[in-house]
Amino acid sequence: MAFNEAYIPGATVVGITYKDGLVLGAERRVTLGGFIVSKTMKKTFRVTDSVGAACAGMIGDMQILIKELQSYVKLRELELRRPLPANSVAKLLSVMMFERRFAPMITQVMIGGVDSKPSIWILDPLGSIIPDDYAAVGSGAEIAIGLVENGYSENLSEEDARSLAVRAIRSAIKRDVSSGDGVDLLFASKDGIREEATSFLMPQSS
Repeated sequence: MAFNEAYIPGATVVGITYKDGLVLGAERRVTLGGFIVSKTMKKTFRVTDSVGAACAGMIGDMQILIKELQSYVKLRELELRRPLPANSVAKLLSVMMFERRFAPMITQVMIGGVDSKPSIWILDPLGSIIPDDYAAVGSGAEIAIGLVENGYSENLSEEDARSLAVRAIRSAIKRDVSSGDGVDLLFASKDGIREEATSFLMPQSS
């Protein structure tokens, strides 16, 4: 029996690099068809002390995938006796997802970290990997990416990138019923990982 795509949870996840780091943002709503299952689900994750992730898709799949990634990264770091670079973490996750290609994890993943420069990698359920300076995934991505593209520049400050990410997710929430209920932000820079939770009410129309 084919899986009904209507029951795959939607989401809006945005990633933006700025001058000294990057920000990953995701809203908190979890849906099952037309039913809101949760309004407090965290979709941003700390992978290492310098690499973060954000996911859209099946909640259980993304949680299991990130836990496995954290374990494999730790094992690899013990072997190398040094922290694993962000690009290596992204490539490792790509291999993990490709190995499951005949029974894939139903999730899109965004990995962000700082090596020589801030970078974001987008991975689909089969492990295809695309690097970019900014991106959006999930059911609200088509709405969010237009706002991000319009406001992005290479020399954004952290505050400008934060504001742009929140505005992009807010714009998706207005049109995508599977997205809503606040935003979780994860910042990555050479100083490490910092997380922030933002609750907001939708602004009234003027």
